[in-house]
Amino acid sequence: MNKNKAVDLEDSRDKTSRGNASQFYVAAELCRRGHSAVVTLGNTPNTDVLCSNREGTRFVHIQVKTFVPGTATCSVGVKAERTFGPNFFWVLAGIPAPSSSDSFRFFVIPSAVMSEHVARYHRGWLDAPGKNGQPHRDNTVRAVTIPPRTRTHHWSVEGYEDRWELIEDALSSKPDIVVTEHPLSSAAKAARRNIR
Repeated sequence: MNKNKAVDLEDSRDKTSRGNASQFYVAAELCRRGHSAVVTLGNTPNTDVLCSNREGTRFVHIQVKTFVPGTATCSVGVKAERTFGPNFFWVLAGIPAPSSSDSFRFFVIPSAVMSEHVARYHRGWLDAPGKNGQPHRDNTVRAVTIPPRTRTHHWSVEGYEDRWELIEDALSSKPDIVVTEHPLSSAAKAARRNIR
């Protein structure tokens, strides 16, 4: 294997490991706050962490995106322009390298907020003239800026750092899921009793 491929493979492993770690750190923080949270390990579309209240009667879905603390942006992709509903959140997780003295950082953003701002800033970028006045070509790249940094055509997630209460509110304000027996289930049980 040539040296460049080895470096690319190492970078890819590092990025994958950091991404995996970020999902577990987010789940751990939610558990620490008294909720039940599981990492879906890529088995659930659009959901990296599924979180419920302790009773299991209210749920939120969380999409986790990872960045290295100290970087200016976090890539969120075109999916960030979609609103998935009031029980869907984005958590941008700043996971430092083991040798770093940087702190972990978490930005908790409701899906509707992310969608509105990412779409608006991307439209602004498309409408703005590019290099030498040429129009920008649309693409699937979407990113947000991490405070204290800013960029003209990227939404800043200022104000959403450590906003875990947004998830906590969603887990406490929705009606409970009530498990009831379906009427046909009662009829089926009665029929089985009569057969015996």
